[in-house]
Amino acid sequence: MIPFRKNLIDGEWVGDAASRNINPSNLDDVVGEYASAGADQARQAITAAKQAFPAWSRSGPLARHAVLKKASDEIMARKDELGRNLAREEGKTLVEGVGETVRAAQIFDFFAGETLRLSGEMVPSVRPGVGVEITREAVGVVGIITPWNFPIAIPAWKIAPALAYGNTIVFKPADLVPESAWAIVDILHRAGLPKGVLNLVMGKGSVVGQAMLDSPDLNAITFTGSVGTGKRVAAASVEHMRKFQLEMGGKNPLVVLDDADLGTAVDCAINGAYFSTGQRCTASSRLVVTEGIHDRFVDAMKDRLGKLVVGDALDAKTQIGPVVDQSQLKQDEDYIAIGRQEGADLAFGGELLDRETRGFYLQPALFTEATNAMRISREEIFGPVANVIRVKDYDEALVVANDTPFGLTSGICTSSLKHATHFKRNSEAGMVMVNLPTAGVDFHVPFGGRKGSSYGPREQGRYAAEFYTTVKTAYTFAG
Repeated sequence: MIPFRKNLIDGEWVGDAASRNINPSNLDDVVGEYASAGADQARQAITAAKQAFPAWSRSGPLARHAVLKKASDEIMARKDELGRNLAREEGKTLVEGVGETVRAAQIFDFFAGETLRLSGEMVPSVRPGVGVEITREAVGVVGIITPWNFPIAIPAWKIAPALAYGNTIVFKPADLVPESAWAIVDILHRAGLPKGVLNLVMGKGSVVGQAMLDSPDLNAITFTGSVGTGKRVAAASVEHMRKFQLEMGGKNPLVVLDDADLGTAVDCAINGAYFSTGQRCTASSRLVVTEGIHDRFVDAMKDRLGKLVVGDALDAKTQIGPVVDQSQLKQDEDYIAIGRQEGADLAFGGELLDRETRGFYLQPALFTEATNAMRISREEIFGPVANVIRVKDYDEALVVANDTPFGLTSGICTSSLKHATHFKRNSEAGMVMVNLPTAGVDFHVPFGGRKGSSYGPREQGRYAAEFYTTVKTAYTFAG
């Protein structure tokens, strides 16, 4: 039986079925049917969150801790079920789906602890007899807009700190992955959140998202998605003088130097460029390789790519699942054609694949003889497509790595402490990896980039407080 999921507004499940969620590994498999909110329901959700804010923002830390810890425990207990549904609706492998679900549980557990670690400062004034207190308070009503590529982890790392610091929420997930979003809201709702504190408004971005952007009652918006939409979020937020946080694209370099361990370099490139079907903003889409190791690296990459199993996300043997939908598949195919037209050599893959079930299967693609000026090196493809750029030495590799409008993450494979240390300091990215894939980060430390990749305070870890709270300074004269 196909489940029907409703929106949650002011503590009530509401709405009629409007859209179907299809498994990209099997187009005959319907994950569920989902309500689609209109602009009026989005406004109702914002009103409910505004009304719930005074009580929730002043609730005790134990009340918030109890909800977040209970949610964490249930997510962890149901990791196999939730991970399987995630793999069904998004297309990443079952192992990746369960792993992402575990990460979401860890995030809620971390921020449950943060509710008990809230602190401030007491400092002496420069004036005699005056005391100064510096505290953090909740921002207010937070709009949360999340993408389809991490349908449970990204909502978790936005929702958990928002609730921990006393904010109320209007949450709009991506249209392609409503099941994971609904599940996390259902868990939090049953964990004891008061009505109106967390509101789920599934629906079209052009309707629900626009209503959120237009509302003067949203005090902050956190957004992860495309650069174009991010700019719209920024412009609308400036109009209302609201706080905003943007996580957008990446065109991340993995530098491979002559002194790198070849096996480590290939492992980092395969994982970073192709796992999760390359549909990660942290993916290694530019492989910047020095001359001495270039040919051996390319041969080893082609050998590994030929052994990767592309198939149904739920099959235990699968290493690379399908692309998320037809639109993304076309975008990947278009960029593969562009790469060929630009003169890059398609050294491996790029073909559509047939499997037992109808799905959006694409053979991972590797371009060689690419330049950093090509569109495939400048624009985010967001699929299992990577290109190798040949460079002379470390100095040229660093220049090429930094020559991008993005700055989310970067990596280097080398056995040189000198080069690793220099790269960490001089790479123009928010996150730097040494002998590790560019994709794959811990949940308790800051996440975010520079340049066109990110705007505003970092996400995750204790740095999340920078966005989800505002600072108050209070003076007291004792008399």
